[in-house]
Amino acid sequence: MTHKYIIALDQGTTSCRTVIINNEEKIVAKVQQEFQQLFPQSGWVEHDATEILQTQLYTLQKAIQQAKISPSEIAGIGITNQRETTVVWNKNTGKPIYNAIVWQDKYAIVWQDKRTANICEQLKETGLENYVRKTTGLVIDSYFSATKINWILTHVEGAQEEAEKGNLLFGTIDTWLLWNLTNGKVHATDYSNASRTMLYDIKNLCWDKTLVNELNIPFSMLPEVKPSSFHFGNYELDGIQIPIAGIAGDQQSALFGQACFKKGEAKNTYGTGCFMLMNTGENLEYSENGLISTIAWGINDKVYYALEGSVFVAGSAIQWLRDGLQIINSAEESELFAEQVTDENPVYVVPAFAGLGAPYWDMYARGAVFGLTRDTGKNHLIKATLQSLAYQTKDILDVMQKDSLLPLSSLKVDGGACANNLLMQFQADILNVTVERPEEIETTVMGAAYLAGICVGFWKQDDIINRRKIDQQFIPSFTKEKRERLYKKWQKAVERTKDWVD
Repeated sequence: MTHKYIIALDQGTTSCRTVIINNEEKIVAKVQQEFQQLFPQSGWVEHDATEILQTQLYTLQKAIQQAKISPSEIAGIGITNQRETTVVWNKNTGKPIYNAIVWQDKYAIVWQDKRTANICEQLKETGLENYVRKTTGLVIDSYFSATKINWILTHVEGAQEEAEKGNLLFGTIDTWLLWNLTNGKVHATDYSNASRTMLYDIKNLCWDKTLVNELNIPFSMLPEVKPSSFHFGNYELDGIQIPIAGIAGDQQSALFGQACFKKGEAKNTYGTGCFMLMNTGENLEYSENGLISTIAWGINDKVYYALEGSVFVAGSAIQWLRDGLQIINSAEESELFAEQVTDENPVYVVPAFAGLGAPYWDMYARGAVFGLTRDTGKNHLIKATLQSLAYQTKDILDVMQKDSLLPLSSLKVDGGACANNLLMQFQADILNVTVERPEEIETTVMGAAYLAGICVGFWKQDDIINRRKIDQQFIPSFTKEKRERLYKKWQKAVERTKDWVD
């Protein structure tokens, strides 16, 4: 029977999804199931890795039933996953020795798991900051996997000894799923996920001995690292061997799903925060402004790199309008109210609720509103809050271009807030580049599907570019004078929020 479908497994921080895509790149089935968030102590965030596996398999089974397809019609499986989340399990029993420790964003209240902060401080005290930066592209932070592995080995009774005997395995969620889907035959990850561990040499493409030894992690725990588009192994379903042929961390997968295949192409995902990645090609570029250097993907015997920057407060600022100020009932209403301000908005909202990230890096800054007059109403506040997403995005993309010496050719967008036309038009105006919103905004799952499909010959990379459909292009309309004047006011507003906390 002819292969007709690719399956993408999307393992996120709150839910597991399975999406089935046909050869015309259309989604024919989609099943999502949430799983439990565990908070064993204040500020600790964990997941039950076994529950994640069971939930992911449940959505896979249900999606196949929903699509009414047979396993023999499936060409391959791609996996995309929450990055940095850490699982350690016994390879003999197949059981985790501790809950998965979740990725940790120190600026997002929900994910404030900082239990390994003291380990990070010890690494800094040994003078490893610059070494980590040059070797892994990252900064020393408990956000990444390395210190979580060390914490588990140190705090779970007998774990260090078992690890040194070769009985324990480490993996990010993709590795955990892959190992189980292949019945324990394959212990591997891809370049993009390995580059988020703070243990991987992203230039020489190997686990770094200095960092691995510094954290007392036996090499036997670490997975093999393969290209992102690669035949990792097979998942057997009803006697049919289905290739697992693509793996990428969620943000890199979205970059691939947006077809940002060329140097200088960038995407922005507008979620609770914003994640921006710019493809820097086969050149590893280091940032002078606090951005992260990372591997985008490996494909066709080549490795591609990216610069990554994050806006800590984006969609959560719209939630603040809804839940905190209670001046809108839904996020969708924000566009309607903002459109009522037809002239230039004199109000600026700087949503530095927990400090400022790149390029300002001030943990003591706090949110503020500027430009209030007696005429100011809720519409001005709503519009200014929306515009803050675009200004913060410009902050990051400006330094990306500076660090990479690559001009931004266009910005490809996805995530919930990209549906807001007013915001997208202002984003194009303030960046002075075209903003492209694709018809298919499920870019993360499409990236995983594309990587798998290319590997098994289901699609060609050029076909993906040629078939990509744009829902809407937003063309910049501001004069240079207006764009620079507005942005200068934004920068002035940001400066006045700095160093607020004593």
